[in-house]
Amino acid sequence: MQKLTHQEEELMLIIWQSEPGFIKDFMDKMDEPRSPYTTVASVVKNLERKGYVRAKRYGNTYEYSALIREEEYKKKFLSNVVKKYFENSYKDLVSFFAEENKISAEELQEIIKLIEKK
Repeated sequence: MQKLTHQEEELMLIIWQSEPGFIKDFMDKMDEPRSPYTTVASVVKNLERKGYVRAKRYGNTYEYSALIREEEYKKKFLSNVVKKYFENSYKDLVSFFAEENKISAEELQEIIKLIEKK
């Protein structure tokens, strides 16, 4: 799985929400100021080349759908973040968020309950 640029990742989030969809559908869901049509089409072509989306031709236009589920990408992305920045320790990741006050004690308790259920 090739790494996505920030622009590609943002567009993938829109594709997962819209799929299947056309370039115009994706542009309608983009924040202002929107990128030009040609830029969005180029990014989608890069995603297709990288194996993230597939195109289905309808006359002169293409409909795109994701080849990789959002959950699959999240797992891979998060695994890479944990490996790269937290020495492959999910405990260190959670500790980081706790120290930065990004997660509450109540949320940690919910996480513990989820872990204990499994």
